[in-house]
Amino acid sequence: MMDGENMELVGVTHVLDAITFWAQNVKDDQAIDNIRKALADKCPTAPRVLGSPNPQKIYGAVFSEDSCWYRCKVLQQTDNFHVSYIDYGNTEFVSRSALVELPGDLQAPCLVKKYKFQGFSVSTDQDSAHFLQGKAFLQNLIYGKKVRIQKKSVCLDGTVLVQAFQGNLDIGEEVLKMKFAKFTLPGSNREGPMSVRALQESHCPWPQRVLDWPGPQGDGDIPGSTVCMPKLRPVFPDQSPLSMKEKSKATAQHAANLMKKKMDQELVEENQRLKAERETQRREDQLRDSLSELQKLKEEIANYAKEAERWKVERNTLQNQSEQLEKHLQVAKQEVQAVRGQLKKKEKQVDKLLDSAVAERFCRLAEGVDSLRGLRERNPGNTDSDSLTESINIVINNSISAPVAMEKLESAWRDYSLAQEKLEACQTKEQLWDLIDNRNKVRGVLTATVESFLQEVECLPVRQRMDKLEEVSSSLTAVFGPASMEGDVGQQAFEQFSQWRTQRSQLTSSVRDGTDKALQALCTWSENVGKFFCLSANTVVGVNDIVDGVNELLKQAENNVAKELDSPLSVGEQNNHETKAVSNAFHKVMQHIQSEQSLLSDIMEKYLLNTKFKGEMLQWQNASPTPDSLFSVKKRIRSLRAQLRWRQVEEASLEEAEDFDLTEILKKKEEIAETRNTLFHEIGQERKEYMKLSAVAEGCCPELPLLYPEADIHSHMSSGGLVVKSLDRDMFDAEPMKELSGRRPLVCTEFQGQRVILKGYTVNEEAEARVLERTTQFHRTRTQRESQTDTGILPLLALFFSKSDPLAYVMVPYFPNGSLWNVQAAKPLTASETVKVMRGVARGLQALHAAGVTHASLNPNNVFVLHRHQGMVGDYDFIKTPVQRAVDSGMVAGSISLVAPELRQTQGTPPTPACDMYSYGCLLFWLHAPGFNGDLDSGSRLALDISGVKLEDNLQALLSKLLVCVGRLTAAETLADDYFLSDQ
Repeated sequence: MMDGENMELVGVTHVLDAITFWAQNVKDDQAIDNIRKALADKCPTAPRVLGSPNPQKIYGAVFSEDSCWYRCKVLQQTDNFHVSYIDYGNTEFVSRSALVELPGDLQAPCLVKKYKFQGFSVSTDQDSAHFLQGKAFLQNLIYGKKVRIQKKSVCLDGTVLVQAFQGNLDIGEEVLKMKFAKFTLPGSNREGPMSVRALQESHCPWPQRVLDWPGPQGDGDIPGSTVCMPKLRPVFPDQSPLSMKEKSKATAQHAANLMKKKMDQELVEENQRLKAERETQRREDQLRDSLSELQKLKEEIANYAKEAERWKVERNTLQNQSEQLEKHLQVAKQEVQAVRGQLKKKEKQVDKLLDSAVAERFCRLAEGVDSLRGLRERNPGNTDSDSLTESINIVINNSISAPVAMEKLESAWRDYSLAQEKLEACQTKEQLWDLIDNRNKVRGVLTATVESFLQEVECLPVRQRMDKLEEVSSSLTAVFGPASMEGDVGQQAFEQFSQWRTQRSQLTSSVRDGTDKALQALCTWSENVGKFFCLSANTVVGVNDIVDGVNELLKQAENNVAKELDSPLSVGEQNNHETKAVSNAFHKVMQHIQSEQSLLSDIMEKYLLNTKFKGEMLQWQNASPTPDSLFSVKKRIRSLRAQLRWRQVEEASLEEAEDFDLTEILKKKEEIAETRNTLFHEIGQERKEYMKLSAVAEGCCPELPLLYPEADIHSHMSSGGLVVKSLDRDMFDAEPMKELSGRRPLVCTEFQGQRVILKGYTVNEEAEARVLERTTQFHRTRTQRESQTDTGILPLLALFFSKSDPLAYVMVPYFPNGSLWNVQAAKPLTASETVKVMRGVARGLQALHAAGVTHASLNPNNVFVLHRHQGMVGDYDFIKTPVQRAVDSGMVAGSISLVAPELRQTQGTPPTPACDMYSYGCLLFWLHAPGFNGDLDSGSRLALDISGVKLEDNLQALLSKLLVCVGRLTAAETLADDYFLSDQ
């Protein structure tokens, strides 16, 4: 049953395939007629589209078939423009000359919707003949006609799923009967009965024929197919020729009636036959499956029985093998015990024999001598104490003292700094020249002293001495470990170490001399043995010389060798007194090294500083610094500004002329763009000249701003280079950002190759000074950081005051959809990305708070995300006070208030850095729980356990120390929390 109350009447304007079409609601007929009249009135005189069109913008285009104007959007640009007619649904390619800009009253939403039969899908590929026949069938049936639809649901892409009727005829069923679509049962992957085997086995009842449709082929044609599609155009039948409408209607109605009668009969018969076959087949399949399952069960039972029998046999075999192995093990143990007893007896017999053997004694002595030889080779006298002694001699005997001119140099620098300070404090030119003369005299003395100091330092081997000290320090540290520089070990450390080393050397010599004498006596005995047993030579050595005393010689040699091997002097052992002497000497020499290294570093630092000063003096020796280069740049800027204004006037005149010359206008725009780029380049050169002059004024010539007040060097120095007075609003080719200009005027433009935003602030004299002060403070916070690449603060590029209106413009980089709010709306940050982004925000707050700045406006629209891993704190409203910023309506994230409890409880309380950290904690919580609807102001601690939000332990611990009334973490403490450290 059709529900008449839920039915809508629509007019079909375009057919996509056998189940999808575009249509307009008949209620919009008057609106369509008004748009058509407005297009016919405005499009012929509307400006042509220049450059690349905006895909989101609505334009006017001439449809190729009827030469009428229609609204469209540009889908793609190649040689021509691929456009979609938004009020009709069809597309085509048009040239640039057929595309015009539309005014704001014609930028209304489209008046056509896309419809699709619910539960239907196209059964063939888009390029197949069957697909094209289905599209032609539906087009002949409903194109240009009014049909009734009943809405079922809406897809994510906006497509409306419907059931459509012409009179009592269900159009979807007609398409299904013609086999141009298949029906899918809800909640199942199987096809419906109308699209299964019956539709696959039957012959296609749709005869291939050529539709008789007048007019040239266009967007709806199918070249090379047997079905010739009519050209689809964005018009209703009242804009088409009458003959075409009548012929299309007759052809479509005739084909539909013939096919419907034939297919109804065939489908009834086929369904009955398929139903009987399906039931029989189902029963046969069930019986076959049961028999197969029974056979499988029997086979599995037989296999289990065989496997159990095999396991039983294997278990018995393994048990027998285990018993045999146990017996063999017992026999082997008995045999081993017997062998061990025999070996012990033999060892005792051998020991008795070796104790009395001379060969064994010589063998032991030889081994001891060999060990002693290796010990002496490894420690030939260059011990740790020797290394320490050598280091002491290097440090004490070759030290470099402070240059004689160093003390005079420090005094000359103090006088010069005092003269420079007086120049900086001077406010009138009357006193200026006297102060300059005095400064020049002092500078002359300083220059002479610097020259003397540099000559003296250049004669000293400072660099070589620093390298040598570093080498000695590294060597001693490697041997003795790190030295403690606390306390003084006394001046006697070196003397005590020398006495200990002398005593140690004497003891070592005594032990070695005893060993050498004993071994030399043994060598003499060996020579006598050789002479005695040499039969070919005469000798006076007798038997008594060989036998007497040999045991004593061996024993003496053995004792001395063993004594030296076991001596503490040989193995490097020291008692407490000796260890203290070495340690004190080591620490003392390290203190001398550090003291001399400090002196040498100071000398090198002063040498580099004074070398730079000497270079500056040589630079300005013949001529004083002047801002002539700056004035030249300013002159070129004024000339380029005049050229830019004149060319803009010429462009406006060309555009307003009756004989509209597009080529000349484009040429003039190119000239304007080239002039603007040259002007911006010169402004960049001006900023560089200001930086040079500021460096000179801060260095050797503080009188420069007072000597040349027309250069306005003070403004550049006081603003940290932020203020650019050569800029003005009319220089920029700016595009208004209406979507973001609710609070203040915003425009987007390009400056020196970078996309930027100009934020406009309405100012009077008082507000102008306030904006200048606050922007400079925010700017210096970032520029004074050691690394400006990841400071966590959005950079301010420039500040200028308009000459034609009471506005101050702050220039910042443009990050499209880069705010935290937009990022979360498009694709929320992951947990790891959130850690990286919020680490950057904490760094930015740390820098601001260290400079004494309270942001007081930390919210999702004022935090920016770069590449989903770098977070930055944006600039705040420079007109508002911190109190006004802190209670602004934008201080929310979802349903969470970012205003600190102390500010909500007492109106007018000035915000503090702790208030920023509360807002930071709320933002961090919102990123992990965007759907939270509770209240975070729980008194003393965050009560997350009642909110139902599950957070990681380290995150919850951090939030519990941020979202409190008192004792919140600072930004530096937050960065040191486990939540951020665990990610590194």
